[in-house]
Amino acid sequence: MAKRHILVVDDEPRIVRFVRMNLELEGFRVSEANAGREAIEKVRDDLPDLVLLDVMLPDMDGFEVLKEIRSFSTVPVIMLTAKSQVEDKVRGFQVGADDYVTKPVLPAELIARVKALL
Repeated sequence: MAKRHILVVDDEPRIVRFVRMNLELEGFRVSEANAGREAIEKVRDDLPDLVLLDVMLPDMDGFEVLKEIRSFSTVPVIMLTAKSQVEDKVRGFQVGADDYVTKPVLPAELIARVKALL
């Protein structure tokens, strides 16, 4: 059986390494994007099974990225971000997020949320 593919979208290398390591330890295949436009292309071209999406990206915010993704895909998306205001969470769900997790997050919780959506 093929490994489930997770796309991690974050411009902080430290966060990407942390998330990648924990997902790979659980047997997932992980790819990454460091900007919004790159993420949209990878969702379109690589067809990941799930996307972990930061809100604060260098070229466009994660909410706009998610709106674009939702125009062509129903891939599960977990917003993984430091933006913890209720308004941000509500906006995330309004534009199509399947879950919204604030940083810092414990690896066990993140893995549980990923597995629940898959």
